[in-house]
Amino acid sequence: MGACCSCQRIERFDGFYAADEAVEKTIEDEDLYVRRGDHGARVRLQGSSKYISTFIQQGKKGTNQDAMTVWESFTGERDMFFCGVFDGHGPSGHVVARYVRDLLPSKLSSSSSSSASKGFNISAASSGGDENAGNFGDARILKSFKEMDEELEGDAGIESYCSGTTAVTVIKQREHLIIANLGDSRAVMCTRDDQDLLVAEQLTVDLKPNLPSEAERIRSCQGRVMAMEGEPNVYRIWMPDEDCPGLAMARAFGDFCLKDFGLISTPEVFYRKLTERDEFVVLATDGIWDVLSNNEVVRIVASARKRSTAAKLLVDRAIRAWRYKYPCAKMDDCAVVCLFLKRQRPLLTKSLSEVTELSLNYTELGPVSHNYVSSSRSDDGLDTVLNCQVKEKPTHDVQGAKGEQSADSSGSSSSRETLIRNRRHPTGNLEKVQ
Repeated sequence: MGACCSCQRIERFDGFYAADEAVEKTIEDEDLYVRRGDHGARVRLQGSSKYISTFIQQGKKGTNQDAMTVWESFTGERDMFFCGVFDGHGPSGHVVARYVRDLLPSKLSSSSSSSASKGFNISAASSGGDENAGNFGDARILKSFKEMDEELEGDAGIESYCSGTTAVTVIKQREHLIIANLGDSRAVMCTRDDQDLLVAEQLTVDLKPNLPSEAERIRSCQGRVMAMEGEPNVYRIWMPDEDCPGLAMARAFGDFCLKDFGLISTPEVFYRKLTERDEFVVLATDGIWDVLSNNEVVRIVASARKRSTAAKLLVDRAIRAWRYKYPCAKMDDCAVVCLFLKRQRPLLTKSLSEVTELSLNYTELGPVSHNYVSSSRSDDGLDTVLNCQVKEKPTHDVQGAKGEQSADSSGSSSSRETLIRNRRHPTGNLEKVQ
């Protein structure tokens, strides 16, 4: 179960971004989006809490097909969280994404509570070693994802033949983290290295059709992997004898027209034991990752003055990046969940002699605000500003279900160098539409 994570080093930062107070108040008033789930869990569809910041923004392509959810006190355990973001596609993608958002956590919760021991009980499983702990949660997640896809197929009220959704989920139980990924949404961890500098680690692999292992499976099932003439770098899955549906991911819930031709709903599952160095995890749909690198995302979230504004700040920067990088393109939907791993100490250390502006590269994101603030603590005492500048750092390993390794599209190599090259320059034996 190993997976390599791409990492970037970030230098210490002594100032922080001044978030708009009106935005903070809007986010803090969003308890209307909170309800009760199974075992008394607190289910959040929007807004923030001590450990959570979420935000969703409709793009310019029509109906918002992104969805997200956070379950606090998941399975009834106080220090247990479920976080998920879902990116729908196809005519009914928004319906499928919300359907999975609402039902998948319950299936995972029911699967755990129906076992002999309460909850996932990853802590007990970890007594046999980290690999044993990962496998323990892995089996239940695979089972729940399979049941979710079967239930979706059997629901006649939802058009899922040519519609589906990605999913990237995280379950945190005390110091244990299980990540499950289906499609091309992404999870990134902010942690620290031996010099106490921040590092961005990609926890998941973007499961695109042109990844060698994914393409091999699809072709063996008679599916086709091709790039359209107008999009030579975007590889899609097609049916054997029809030029449809052209799905740009190798795994998804739904899309049953392709399930016989190589598309699967089996997630890649990764396990990580948290340490004191780990700061937060960001889950986001590709509307974020298409325009911001892992290190930029970590830098932005770390620079939010309050945790409650972190996800909104990240989406705002992504919108700016879309306008600057792709002025003629329609911005994609964006959904973000930030899971903060600590509460006891403020993360910000502010210099009394100097306040440094958070400055993202103008050529990447466009102009930034020049606002400053004088207080080093937010109202709830949970600052997230950490640092600003980014440097590359050698990769680290994370256990994964398939033993494959991931890497950030911007950076450092790993034992999966061939895979990284193929992701940047698709393999020559993949077909291309003429």
